[in-house]
Amino acid sequence: MSEKIIVIENLVKRFPVGEGEFTALNDINLSFEKGEFCGLIGPSGSGKTTLLNIIGSLDSPSEGSCTVMGKKISDLSAKQSAQLRNMHIGFIFQVYNLLPVYTVFENVEFALLLQKRSATERKKAVMEALEWVGLEKMADKKPSKLSGGEGQRVAIARAMVKRPALVLADEPTANLDAKNAHAILQTMQKLNEELKTTFLFSTHDEKVMGYLNRLIHLEDGKVAQDEWVTAKSAR
Repeated sequence: MSEKIIVIENLVKRFPVGEGEFTALNDINLSFEKGEFCGLIGPSGSGKTTLLNIIGSLDSPSEGSCTVMGKKISDLSAKQSAQLRNMHIGFIFQVYNLLPVYTVFENVEFALLLQKRSATERKKAVMEALEWVGLEKMADKKPSKLSGGEGQRVAIARAMVKRPALVLADEPTANLDAKNAHAILQTMQKLNEELKTTFLFSTHDEKVMGYLNRLIHLEDGKVAQDEWVTAKSAR
């Protein structure tokens, strides 16, 4: 039986607006299995990032439930939410937010410091993650010396270094040219295939969509379509 790592049931998310409320997500029912490479698709304002934030335990539903790795998000304390993120979830954003005063190695290592691993364990894990993205020879460089594509590769290594079960990628190619975007997507697809990590994207970029094998279309906070498609190969 396939392992479901995300289960969303009757999820509603509302935000206060003035004296009223805005419904960002309405009656969402979805599940995701281990190893999927899929995306939330839709225009700005459709609810993609809001749903990604709830799955990532950065926010909670107003109604319904979102269960990730067997943990119901709305039942978690702030400390438990942080533990879920630190142990099981990697994040990749369109702005990769590397710390400018630290080296590439130190930026990737930062994700492991909260796990209290030994220096030897951290070094092995960081160098392995940098090898995955082809940057092992740039470990000592500062972010200012990197191209945009290289910076995003460091962000991928940072997300993957703790070997999370789930990676959430919010518009990860938005600031990249076509060549670098395809290279980044091929790297993530290869990691998905080799490590069986589940990747969930939020995007309206057609380049990203071409690599995904499941597209979930959101419109006005609702699931308009959920389709399985044939994706490009990373090979």
